[in-house]
Amino acid sequence: MVRRSYLPPWFSVAPMMDWTDNHYRALARLISRHAWLYTEMVVAETIVHQKENLDRFLAFPLEQHPIVLQIGGSNLDNLAKAAELANAYCYDGINLNCGCPSGKVAGHGCFGVRLMLDPKFVGEAMSAIAANCDVPVSVKCRIGVDDHDSYNELCNFVYTVASLSPTRHFIIHARKALLSGISPAANRTVPPLKYEYYYGLLRDFPDLQFTINGGITSIDEVEAARRQGAHGVMVGRAAYNNPWSTLGHVDSIVYGVPSNSLSRRQILKRYQVYCDSILGKCGPNKPNVRQVLKPLLNIFHSEPGNGLWKRKADVAFRHFTTVESFLEETLEAIPDHVLDSSIISRSSSGQDVFADLHDLLPAPYISREEQFVYS
Repeated sequence: MVRRSYLPPWFSVAPMMDWTDNHYRALARLISRHAWLYTEMVVAETIVHQKENLDRFLAFPLEQHPIVLQIGGSNLDNLAKAAELANAYCYDGINLNCGCPSGKVAGHGCFGVRLMLDPKFVGEAMSAIAANCDVPVSVKCRIGVDDHDSYNELCNFVYTVASLSPTRHFIIHARKALLSGISPAANRTVPPLKYEYYYGLLRDFPDLQFTINGGITSIDEVEAARRQGAHGVMVGRAAYNNPWSTLGHVDSIVYGVPSNSLSRRQILKRYQVYCDSILGKCGPNKPNVRQVLKPLLNIFHSEPGNGLWKRKADVAFRHFTTVESFLEETLEAIPDHVLDSSIISRSSSGQDVFADLHDLLPAPYISREEQFVYS
C-alpha cells in the first residue's frame, strides 16, 4: 500500500479503551472525512505474542485513514518489535501512551503515566519505536504525576524525550495524574486543568508540535484553542457521547472544507453495510450485534426521541440478531425530520475560553544545560 498524505492533525479523536474500536472509528469516519482517529491502546506484549492473530488487534478498513496506533509498554525490545509488526498495517503514526493513570497500566504494568517519571527511558523507547516503523511517532502524556507536577518537570520530560529520539509531536492532557487515592475516571475530572502549561510549551519549544487534550467538549472550544495558537486539539468523550454535533462540524469549521451532506438516515444505512460485512465474517473473533451497534447509541444526542430510542435499543439488543431488524424496530422512536436532516453548516461562535491564558503562563523554561551555563 502506498501511504497517502492527509490534512494536518488539527483535530483528532482521543484513544479510549473499549470505546475507539474499529466500529466506532467506522462511524466517526462516516461523519467526518478529515478528523484524525486513534485506536484504543494496544499493549506491545499483546502484539508481540499474538503474531498469528495480529488482524484481531491491528487490522482496520482503509476508509479509516488518517489513523494512528497507540501502543503501551515498558520493555524496549517489545516496543520495538511491536512497532515493526504494526508497520505492515500502514498506520499514519504510532503513539506511545504515557498518560493512562489506570492501576493496571501505571501500577502493576509500570507503564502509562508512570513512564513520565523516567523521561530517559521514554526517549530511548521512542527512538526504538521510530527505528522500526516508517511513520511519525508521538507521545501522549499528562502535565505531571502526583507531586512531580511543576512546569519545569514537564519541560524536562519533553526536552529529554525530544533530545533522545525523533519525537516531534506531543499530545498534552492538561491535567496531572494521581496514582493513588482516586479512580481513572476521577483522574479525568479531579486534578485541575492547567491549560497554561500547554501554552507555555508552545512558547518554550517552538520546534515541536503540541496537541492539547482534556476538558474540551465542543467544536467552539476546539476553535478557541486553535485561535490562541494550539497546533492541534484532541477530543475524547465529547466525540463519543455526541458524535453528530462534535464530529459533524470538524470538516467545515476546523478544516474549512464542506461537511459531508449525508443525513443521519443515510449514514445509518452506510453503517449498516459496514456492520453486515463484519457480522458476515467467520471465526472466533466475530463481534455480536450489540458490539457493532454500541457506537450508534449516542447519534441522536439531545434530539427529540433520543430517550425512547435508547429504551427501544436496550430491549432490541435482547431479541434481534441482525442490524437491519434492530434499526427497523428502534428508529420508529426518531422523528423523520431528525433522521433526514444533514449536518447544518455554521460559523464558529467566536467564544474564547482560552483568551486570558497568556497572562497566566509559567516562567520560561531553562534546560539543565542552560542552567549550567548561566550558573
